[in-house]
Amino acid sequence: MNKKRFVWLPLIALLSLATLTCSLGSGADRPPRNAVVIQVTANTSLRPWLEEAVADFNAAGVETSGGKPVYVVLDLQEAGRAVIAMAESGARPALWLPDDLVWANMLAGMGDGSFQGDCVSVAESPLVIAMWRPVAESLGWPGRSLGWLDIGSLAADPSAWAYYSGGQFGDSLRLGHTHPGLSGAGASTLVAVVQAAESKTEAVSVDDIQQPIVQASVSAFEAAVSWFSSDTDDLGRTMQQRGIGYLGAAVMYESTAVYYGSGDPEIVPIYPFEGTFVAAHPACLNSSADGVTQEAARLFRDYLLGDEAQQLALASGLRPVSANVPPGPPLDASRGVDLGQPEIIFGAPSVDALYAVQELWQSARKDVNLVMLIDTSGSMRGDKMENARAAAIQFVQQMGDDDRITIIAFATDPYVVVYNQPVGSGREQIIAALQGLVARGETALYDAVADGSSAIADTGSSQVSNAMIVLSDGLDNNSHRYQFNQSLIDLAIANHTTVFTIAYGGDADEDLLAELADRAYGNFYLGDEANIAAIYEEMSAAFGGSVGVGR
Repeated sequence: MNKKRFVWLPLIALLSLATLTCSLGSGADRPPRNAVVIQVTANTSLRPWLEEAVADFNAAGVETSGGKPVYVVLDLQEAGRAVIAMAESGARPALWLPDDLVWANMLAGMGDGSFQGDCVSVAESPLVIAMWRPVAESLGWPGRSLGWLDIGSLAADPSAWAYYSGGQFGDSLRLGHTHPGLSGAGASTLVAVVQAAESKTEAVSVDDIQQPIVQASVSAFEAAVSWFSSDTDDLGRTMQQRGIGYLGAAVMYESTAVYYGSGDPEIVPIYPFEGTFVAAHPACLNSSADGVTQEAARLFRDYLLGDEAQQLALASGLRPVSANVPPGPPLDASRGVDLGQPEIIFGAPSVDALYAVQELWQSARKDVNLVMLIDTSGSMRGDKMENARAAAIQFVQQMGDDDRITIIAFATDPYVVVYNQPVGSGREQIIAALQGLVARGETALYDAVADGSSAIADTGSSQVSNAMIVLSDGLDNNSHRYQFNQSLIDLAIANHTTVFTIAYGGDADEDLLAELADRAYGNFYLGDEANIAAIYEEMSAAFGGSVGVGR
């Protein structure tokens, strides 16, 4: 597997700058003249709270001791992604709110100790297994306790799942969590499985993680995961929007489960009986910032700890840290919340343990059998083709050594460029093949989807995740063997294939590509030359690619 300590995420610095620029727009959102503008970077699970809290703070006109108004710009990034962005760019926010202090320690290990000295918890939330209420009840909840290893076993064993669920929620339990190289919640998920396998409550060591029984338990759990989200808030939102058929269970913070859990049916938090982690969400001051910036950051942090902001935190599903704001709705039994849980809280992992579990995950996660369909018709000439090639190459560079890939280019007819190639031994040849793609001819999209589906049928197995990526910039105008109908959709989604589609440019068949992705448990993206690299980056995370922190 790739042994890089961390992998640069393209566009992070650019996207952060774009966020800052948008937030400094005109009108009511514009900072007052002579304001001290501070950037606050926070975990995405805090989005529902902080977006409202920042707006209220900015409207309040808080001033420094020197009489300058303070204006906050919010930048939402998962902890692993933020570590990489700061380590690579050197740009630091005035205040950083990761999930846990271990992320500040990880950044310090990379040579930047700016966030280690002054950290205060502003809200708490335990890591839970979010599950649709009828699914949980079919498994005996709330009378029966469920754990990390139980859920992993049910997701990995369709026969056990059918027995307990009665077959009413699909033929398998689709499980998801965030990418552990990008997300604190994702990394904590892996460590929690290690803790459960070791039956330990104190922090696990690198030696613990390397034990065969632990590696087997993590492998069994990860083999059951259908999808890795790039951030916690997106995981909760996607689960809510796409329903039981897309994800039956997902690991996230209690606050995210509560915030996105209302509806019919509800999503409820399951507290694993082995124990779990509790995110303290420390607000860490940048000690390298100038005095005025530090004062402004403290003023905002003090506001977050005040009663008004703590009430907002509670309304967003977070557990307040202020004694003046006791927990109440929506943190109550009607939403499946048990404030007496977790009874067992795991010890915080060390930085070395996080690196060790990242390395274990890259070998434990289910290998991917990928078919990549790339439109090479004449309309792809120029920058379109160049950027699509570059993004696909970046994707291949982040694939695991044991993954396999088939590449089918399609123009007047589909043609196989690479067939069922192991990535580890053939990475350079695969990249060379992508670099050789040339745009010309018509667009045989339907025939390409069919050929890609046939390739998966011939090369897939129950031991791998079958996936297809379809990038097209135009309407089908040259397929002779297939049409877009139910038969083609059935062919595409056979073999439990997940299909991700990209409508590349304004002339693409957006409705068709969106329907295909939706029916095949995948995601649909609107792409252009500017964002195509970021789209492939997100898809890489979904497949468990080597992105973010880790070796």
